[in-house]
This record gives sequence, structure tokens and C-alpha cells, in this order.
Amino acid sequence: MILVNTDYISGKELETLSLVKGSTIQTKNIGRDIAQSFKNLVGGELKSYNEMMNEARALATKRMVEEATALGADGIVNIRYASAAVMQGAAEVIVYGTAVKFVNK
Repeated sequence: MILVNTDYISGKELETLSLVKGSTIQTKNIGRDIAQSFKNLVGGELKSYNEMMNEARALATKRMVEEATALGADGIVNIRYASAAVMQGAAEVIVYGTAVKFVNK
């Protein structure tokens, strides 16, 4: 499966199949949330939240690829990510793109 954020895949003629997406809502445990709140006082990277967002993007991408695979897609073009805070310490990540099939493999 080829994943790109462009509207083409070099050297391939594409047939559009469908919009595909994946999403997840992730949170860290309360202990880590309290520890990270102290970072607000001194500044610096919130590594626990960074890890949480990386895990969320990976899971959302996996779900999008599974949806595209079920359609028989060879790739996904125009991939975009969005995120939003759902509540303190929890974030939703959604990824979407257009599933495509190669016309001439």
C-alpha cells in the first residue's frame, strides 16, 4: 500500500475508489497527566503527550489502511491528519484520504 499526501503517485495511472478514514481517541493515565501538568510550570516538551499523539496517528493510519485494503486499493492519495482535544488529557486524531487502484500495474 502506497500512502502519499499528493494527488498522484509518480508513474501510476489511478482509478479513484472512495474516501477512506481512520480515527481514534487516546488518553494518558491520570498519574502521567499530573506529572505532565508540572511541566507547565517549568516549560519543555511534554514527552508523554508526544508519545500519545504518535500512537494515535499510527492507530488511525492503520485503520484507514485496513478500510482501503478492504476496497482492494493499491494506495491512498491526498492523506490529511486532523486532531482535536476531546477533554483534558485526551485527543482525537482522524486521518483521511482517497483510496485508489492502479490502472496499469
